[in-house]
Amino acid sequence: MLTFSHSIARFAVWNLAGNTPFRPGDGISTTSQKALNQAKGLALLDAEFVTLVEVSPITHIDWLAQTLRDEYGVEYNVTILPQPDSHLHIGFLHKPGIDVTNPRFVPGSEGDYTGGRQAFAVDVKIGTKFEATAIGVHLKSGRGKPEQTLRDTQCEVLGNWMTQLQATPGRKTDMILLSGDFNMIPGQDVSNFHHLGGDDVMDFVSCWDLQDRFSHILSKGRANLLDGFAVSRKFSTDYIRGSLRLFPMHWTLDMGREKFREEVSDHLPFVASFRIF
Repeated sequence: MLTFSHSIARFAVWNLAGNTPFRPGDGISTTSQKALNQAKGLALLDAEFVTLVEVSPITHIDWLAQTLRDEYGVEYNVTILPQPDSHLHIGFLHKPGIDVTNPRFVPGSEGDYTGGRQAFAVDVKIGTKFEATAIGVHLKSGRGKPEQTLRDTQCEVLGNWMTQLQATPGRKTDMILLSGDFNMIPGQDVSNFHHLGGDDVMDFVSCWDLQDRFSHILSKGRANLLDGFAVSRKFSTDYIRGSLRLFPMHWTLDMGREKFREEVSDHLPFVASFRIF
């Protein structure tokens, strides 16, 4: 296995906005400007491990990895499984030297949402000291009470699964890294955060260690903090406090937020740093 000559690794998460309006399942065309902009944005992000949400079609993640390799000289491996009941997939890009194994869905994590996405988990190892379970999520969208109630059913399953994971022999000292499109706003979706935290297992660093307060760009130009980043409270000292940032990909691509929403994605990425020594 290759090893890093770095003391930290950067973990990012990004919703690609692959849900094509009126034609669900078509996804992002590889011949579109949107796809090309996404590949360039990922090259500028240059994180070691990237959780991608709303991968559609599922082959889009392979196209991104190939384009990053051919056009920008950035090498990524791909780990993804097709969602059982959704055309919107969750996948991981990870650079050589990162050991990613045991890809699996969290059973029942779609909750009561028919056709919902299940959380996708992998085991991650970097070098000899960094070990974690990385979980990508895409919870039910919507700001109404019915949607919040559906998210409760998803969050409860996930929270219980992470609680049990942390209590499993051989896993008790491993970090849990949860990221994705939570579709939850801190301070509003209180019950969602309560259930997703499990038995006080998770620390929602995106609620307290993030300077920017938005990640999802609305058509009106306003924005909400819907995407989330959390680590387990115990044995999560590898997270470097103060490192969680909203990556301003719209600026790196020389775009305003509205143009970025139309030509790249309606979400901006998060990136955080973890020590691997």
